[in-house]
Amino acid sequence: MSVNIQTLTDWRDYYELTKPRVVMLIVFTAIVGMFLAVPGWPGASGMLFGTIGIGLAASGAAVFNHILDARIDIHMLRTRGRPLPQGRISERKALTFAALICLLSMLILWFLVNPLTAVLTFLSLIGYAVIYTVFLKRATPQNIVIGGAAGAAPPVLGWVAITNDITSSALLLFLIIFIWTPPHFWALAIARKEEYAKVGIPMLPVTHGEDYTRLNILLYTILLTVITVIPYLTGMSGLIYLVTALILDGFFLYHAIQMMRNPDDLEWAMRTFKFSISYLGLLFGALLVDHYFLIQISL
Repeated sequence: MSVNIQTLTDWRDYYELTKPRVVMLIVFTAIVGMFLAVPGWPGASGMLFGTIGIGLAASGAAVFNHILDARIDIHMLRTRGRPLPQGRISERKALTFAALICLLSMLILWFLVNPLTAVLTFLSLIGYAVIYTVFLKRATPQNIVIGGAAGAAPPVLGWVAITNDITSSALLLFLIIFIWTPPHFWALAIARKEEYAKVGIPMLPVTHGEDYTRLNILLYTILLTVITVIPYLTGMSGLIYLVTALILDGFFLYHAIQMMRNPDDLEWAMRTFKFSISYLGLLFGALLVDHYFLIQISL
């Protein structure tokens, strides 16, 4: 019985290394990209193997991130309980695990989806696990802006998995997540400013102060509002999406303004961070619902 319990505990730790909640949002945006890529059903094979391949790659990148950040995670309240800082899994085992699932991802995408999706997914993986985590995160307060390109790739990957092509509509989905990422993450950075300062990570509120960061959150949120209207203006989506986007943008702006008005209340920073996660899921969900509503009324 003790062996079974230990095995279960080990697998829970491995599962935690993959950042499952983050990966679920990544996979969801990729699936939305798949559905938006075609007017009808995307096809079971491309969807199945594309989703598995992209999900495994995102999971592998998350494990690499855990490995590379283990020495600073132990000093941060938010991350000190992770499996690697606590020694529940060794770096060697985590590295082997990450390599295996990344290799499996590339094989699935190359042979069962298409090589273009495999190449783009690999570049996204390297962008997050190496370029962002190893270099940008520790080098510049604009780390999350530049590194956000890797996190914005999933809907493009899903689109390419179905069409084997990159279009302006796919890039628009990329742009939405790219602009969403800084206000999303800077809100958390404000709430965890002291922890980032302690481990020497030059997040924007550490290097330029909280007031400057709040202003940037507001400006990026205004820009995000403009960007999220473009799918309607280009005919990519209809009124269902537009109304939903404007409502969500209004709530996001409300949170950003409240952060400006209440600079001493860090709770607003965490509220903004948490809302931004729901924001992205609901926005892409509205794109999906609207897409098939337009199809039905055109039949």
